[in-house]
Amino acid sequence: MDDLHIREGSDNVFADFGYPDAEDWRAKTRLVMQIWTTVEARGLTQRQTAEILGVDQPKVSLLMNGKLRGFSVSKLMEFLNALDQDVEIIVRPKAAGQEHGRTTVRLVAEEEPAYVAEG
Repeated sequence: MDDLHIREGSDNVFADFGYPDAEDWRAKTRLVMQIWTTVEARGLTQRQTAEILGVDQPKVSLLMNGKLRGFSVSKLMEFLNALDQDVEIIVRPKAAGQEHGRTTVRLVAEEEPAYVAEG
């Protein structure tokens, strides 16, 4: 156990493992999470999902099993649109102190609730 080194990771496991395209992989993963959630909530089979997405069932199987090579961020957004999900892209200046711009996918379910004043 003496040679065990533990360090705190970032919010992007792909960056922690040194992937050169870590932000793209993280974005893809987040988009696929929403695809999974939507397919599950609608009770769709892989065959039904394939029809909706306009792909064959083996591609849906790859997607549902986390095999993301061959699926672009753009294609995953198209899939979400086909599943009746809105995808919103917001471009803004990078945060102060941040080295470079980055890509983030935020799922609506993760957003903080909007509070409305009553009265």
